[in-house]
Amino acid sequence: MEDHEAIQQLKAGNLAGLRTLVERYQVQAVQTAALVLQDRAAAEDIVQNAFLRCYERIDQFDADRPFRPWFLRIVINDAVKASVRRKDQISLDHQEDDLFQALIERLESSTLPPEEAVQQSEIRAAIRDALMKISPKQRAVILQKYFLGMNEKEMSAALNCAPGTVKWHLNAGRRKLQSLLQKLIG
Repeated sequence: MEDHEAIQQLKAGNLAGLRTLVERYQVQAVQTAALVLQDRAAAEDIVQNAFLRCYERIDQFDADRPFRPWFLRIVINDAVKASVRRKDQISLDHQEDDLFQALIERLESSTLPPEEAVQQSEIRAAIRDALMKISPKQRAVILQKYFLGMNEKEMSAALNCAPGTVKWHLNAGRRKLQSLLQKLIG
């Protein structure tokens, strides 16, 4: 079933439409929220609440527009808000390490000899640590661009801000990551 069919079913009160959307977008939404929040349980709560809000507000959704950017906008905005509210940094458990591993593997797609794999593991850890040191909004746009593969128009819609603001956050995030990772680059 396509997204537009699922949305039509949901608008008609048929929960099979919601089930289809959950099956299609839940994993990606939880991964995205967990990367922003650094807390998988909180990410799952945010995604669950986002699906509930979609169900409650599906009549407000313009069926001519794609569902994915609209839904991920809700998830990312809620994750960024929750991340800003949290003062303390929560250490990552193995599940979040797996999420960062997936992000890094998207950034590098080559197979390395064993001796280089150790070096790559250190680089992954440095990138993960650097990502946690940038602002939640910068982390969100970096993840949208490189983890979700979103273009600037989709990112702008997801964050409900002007494309120039997305570019600014993306460039600021890249610059900060570059400065944090300078010792690895040089």
